[in-house]
Amino acid sequence: MENDNKKIERRKFLKVLGGVAAGSAVLPLACTTTKRGPEGGPGIVSDALVPKGKMSYRTNHCTGDKVSLLGFGCMRLPMKPKKGKDKDEKEEIDQEAYNELVDYAIEHGVNYFDTAPIYCKGLSERSTGIALSRHPREKYFVATKLSTFDPTPSNRTLEASIAMYHNSLKELQVDYIDYYLLHGIGLGGMKDFNERFIDKGVLDFLLEERKAGRIRNLGWSYHGEKEVFDHMLKMDIAWDFAQIQLNYVDWQHASGWNTNAEYLYTELLKHNVPAVVMEPLLGGRLAKMNQHSAAQMKQLQPQASMASWAFRFAGSPDNVLTVLSGMTYKEHLQDNIIAYSPLHPVSEQEKAVLDEVTKVLLRYPTVACTECKYCMPCPYGIDIPGVFAHYNRCVNEGNVPKSIQDESYVNARRAYLVGYDRSVPKLRQANHCISCGKCIPACPQGIDIPKEMTRIDQFVEKLKQGTNI
Repeated sequence: MENDNKKIERRKFLKVLGGVAAGSAVLPLACTTTKRGPEGGPGIVSDALVPKGKMSYRTNHCTGDKVSLLGFGCMRLPMKPKKGKDKDEKEEIDQEAYNELVDYAIEHGVNYFDTAPIYCKGLSERSTGIALSRHPREKYFVATKLSTFDPTPSNRTLEASIAMYHNSLKELQVDYIDYYLLHGIGLGGMKDFNERFIDKGVLDFLLEERKAGRIRNLGWSYHGEKEVFDHMLKMDIAWDFAQIQLNYVDWQHASGWNTNAEYLYTELLKHNVPAVVMEPLLGGRLAKMNQHSAAQMKQLQPQASMASWAFRFAGSPDNVLTVLSGMTYKEHLQDNIIAYSPLHPVSEQEKAVLDEVTKVLLRYPTVACTECKYCMPCPYGIDIPGVFAHYNRCVNEGNVPKSIQDESYVNARRAYLVGYDRSVPKLRQANHCISCGKCIPACPQGIDIPKEMTRIDQFVEKLKQGTNI
């Protein structure tokens, strides 16, 4: 089924999302400091138990590429404290740790790596180029994007777009790009799509680059207005692939500015366009379940992680070319390799369990945040994704008591408040939000962030006072 998408005020959205030169966009998208994986996630297993030579592959009928079903998403990379006197940037990509992850991935059959000029404050492409260039070129496919979100007219020229494209080739240390995407079509509606890609001849240029072989596959990533998605498939262009958000919750219950994945996937299938999947874990929300849902899943798959269910669901449809995962930690990489080495498609019985799990998730008052960090930085210092992540985690773990009469009230109250202070610094918590609204247009999920901040702050204050929820 389709959902109604909220209209996005184009200029406001682009002003927040952009603000940097098109040739060197450095939007502060997510990276993660290297540390122990999230509590409750998969633990590191013996390398001997991680299969080699068993990875599932899908063939792209457009070019014949044999692509690993597990794709390496390069938006969230391992970070370390930055050395030197640069006070504005406290962290940098841990290149050694990233190299090790890439080496391990390639050794176990992963060959698709997805980055963009704006990921990790503009550093992802360069680090990805360093990591991949240590391997034979035929060992990997690299995907990157034309991230021309900056609304400044000088940054929306054909020349600026060409400069960004050539810079990607340079940073990635390649003379051709395997998979090139028009980044984030739909977020600004049809007018924004035309301004970015049609009016100045940008798409014509990219089609010529594909014809010349410097772009081997041309496609696009989608969030936002369904009108733009439908328009793309009606164009007289043979698209080689499209990237969509797909997981077992969004399959029929997409929220915000997303469209039900069932509709998106079905339309791509009709037009014979391979699908690349993003957000299979819905920003990590499907990697940790409440006790009731976890028990249902463990009955059928006692040894499987919660995340592996989501990855198997995302990889089961035949027209899915690859499923992207941001694997900052080795244990996540191992778990995902196991899930796809080889893939065992979800059964009808397992689909029924996931339907029940989805119903439970929809009943809980979680925030539909995927921790993409498009809303960051907050001008008032609020850790927006951190606040939402802690709240969602506590909801899923049962640490959000419904009332003071609950038997678990005392323990749940302490777990929430202590965990809140540990995971989000006090000056960056929800109570410091002034509801300026600057974050709203930047959220691909369409979350009313100030409203959710107010709701969470009121909840926290009641917990602190020990009053009824």
